[in-house]
Amino acid sequence: MARYTEATCRLCRHLNEKLMLKGEKCSTPKCPLERRNVTSKRRTSRRRRISDRGLQLQEKQKVRFSYGVLERQFRRFFANAMKSPGITGDNLMILLERRLDNVVYSLGFADSRAQARQIVQHGHIAVNGHKVNIPSSLVKSGDIIRWRETKTRTEYYKSLVEKIKGKVTPGWLSLEEEEMKGTVLTLPAHDDIESRFNAKAIVEYYSR
Repeated sequence: MARYTEATCRLCRHLNEKLMLKGEKCSTPKCPLERRNVTSKRRTSRRRRISDRGLQLQEKQKVRFSYGVLERQFRRFFANAMKSPGITGDNLMILLERRLDNVVYSLGFADSRAQARQIVQHGHIAVNGHKVNIPSSLVKSGDIIRWRETKTRTEYYKSLVEKIKGKVTPGWLSLEEEEMKGTVLTLPAHDDIESRFNAKAIVEYYSR
């Protein structure tokens, strides 16, 4: 499958918003967007006003880049969200939250969704005792996500055991730090979605 291979920080600069694509680096002064905002304060040039259509596109791109989903796959998620009962925008965000790579990231097994996607692809993760290497797999209520026994000997895993202590997870997930095991307590709800995402704007974008 095709994948974005350019510098990920360009995506944040393009949308002028932190998408937390580089993990901990995004929260430090080393973040390129932080440096850019410092220098941009010195500029006096006026920026062009963005149309409503442009704002909707930006919102769609913000969500797509944050979850690391390509356009064709994002459209499939949107089509499935439309077929499901309820509010389309909420359905879309819930489907994205249920992706295995996002769950691995939310449990603290990775610093970013991109790293979580790589961990899944390399076969480090088991769901209900079975190896799953497809990042877009959707978890269900009651699923148990943990590291495969053969992958617990790596240096990354050993450092993760120390770093994950005190990790706060979303309410729909639970984490057992000693066993490095996560459980899907229930499917995510509207209140579990990050408030910085405007799903309604995405629905309006695809409705035209």
